[in-house]
Amino acid sequence: MDNINLKVREGIIFGFLGPNGAGKTTTIKMMAGVLKPTAGHIIINGMDMAKEPSEVKACTGFIPDRPFIYEKLTGSEFLHFMAGLYRLDHPPDLINRITELLELFELIHWADELIESYSHGMKQRLIMCAALLHQPKVLIVDEPMVGLDPKGARLVKDIFREEAARGTTIFMSTHSLEVAQEVCEEIAIIQAGQIIATGTAADLQKKSGVDGNLEKIFLKLTEGKKLAHARPLSST
Repeated sequence: MDNINLKVREGIIFGFLGPNGAGKTTTIKMMAGVLKPTAGHIIINGMDMAKEPSEVKACTGFIPDRPFIYEKLTGSEFLHFMAGLYRLDHPPDLINRITELLELFELIHWADELIESYSHGMKQRLIMCAALLHQPKVLIVDEPMVGLDPKGARLVKDIFREEAARGTTIFMSTHSLEVAQEVCEEIAIIQAGQIIATGTAADLQKKSGVDGNLEKIFLKLTEGKKLAHARPLSST
């Protein structure tokens, strides 16, 4: 990473785009507290990740691109397990919250089935349930639509919009320019570890000089740029 600087407004869906190897997943993992930055600061909800990691994680939800799930648990058991990690200890409210999320993500009929029997898309939706369980102020998402069928993708996009309307800030990395154009209010493009453009779709259109969709804008802005050097901690 090369001195990247991003400021995201509260309550919007913010898209984070870039070619393979640009630094998207590394940035996401630092924001989620999985990787420790060697310099600079990560401020989330007014708190410094380096100084108050537990407090930051308590108000943050993280949906990784390759989630790990205990497949010998049922969907309901997994969410109760995750609730314990977030120290949610109000049984009546917790049960209602878990039921609400399972219904929202259309998993309620499989709540008592072992996760090993779930499809990839169902597992992805279960991880999203877990990330929203504690009603985070900030949701950090890495490639949320991977493995989802068109109906599942539409459901997730609608849920993200509803969460943003309620004031949740969603920071979303995606390779799908169509998804980014459809749901993101602002976008940053990273290339070779540097932020090369930020703003609304109209801002990026103006910067690129391209009168077209986000795909054309993205290709114009990233053409001729050098790829980031491979680094051991980068998995993008």
